[in-house]
Amino acid sequence: MSHYFSNDNDTLKSNPTEIAFSVNGISLKLTSDNGVFSKSDLDRGTRVLLETIELEENKTALDLGCGYGPVGIYLNQKFKINSDMVDINERAIRLSKINVQKYKINNEVFLSDGFTNITKKYDYIITNPPIRTGKENVYRLLTDAKDYLLPSGALYVVINKKHGAESAIKKLNELYHQVVVLNRKKGFYVIECKI
Repeated sequence: MSHYFSNDNDTLKSNPTEIAFSVNGISLKLTSDNGVFSKSDLDRGTRVLLETIELEENKTALDLGCGYGPVGIYLNQKFKINSDMVDINERAIRLSKINVQKYKINNEVFLSDGFTNITKKYDYIITNPPIRTGKENVYRLLTDAKDYLLPSGALYVVINKKHGAESAIKKLNELYHQVVVLNRKKGFYVIECKI
């Protein structure tokens, strides 16, 4: 499973597939493949995240850990937000580029280990963090996000209770001025953090 969150999936045989889903009246059909997180459907955490967040239109956003692109493409279709979409996984980047082109949107998609290749600040940073890479890595992402938010910006995170949502909230309260749990559903917490 570590191949989802790294660049060591070159040996995995490619088997592209189309997955379709609908959230809040937005229907998407995206190309997915082996070697990416939740390759066969929209995972429950991301679904709860997208069902919950309400964003201002025409703002800037970073889709951190974009996978095959459901969050960044949804933000464009729902809120007219062109996102930067980043992932450490090269196959995920290729798939996101295919899906962005399919919807003819201007999202920038590029390889980045966390914030390594990020050079600007955003109104929104949105992530379903790679919990299985370990708490230390997730906390690094949550900590670093603060430096890439505009002063009025917000970080949106979804974490499952059984994967440490409550300890993550405690950590987020140490880092951010305002931390609000926007939704608890099916074990997932959607958390908004402002600096």
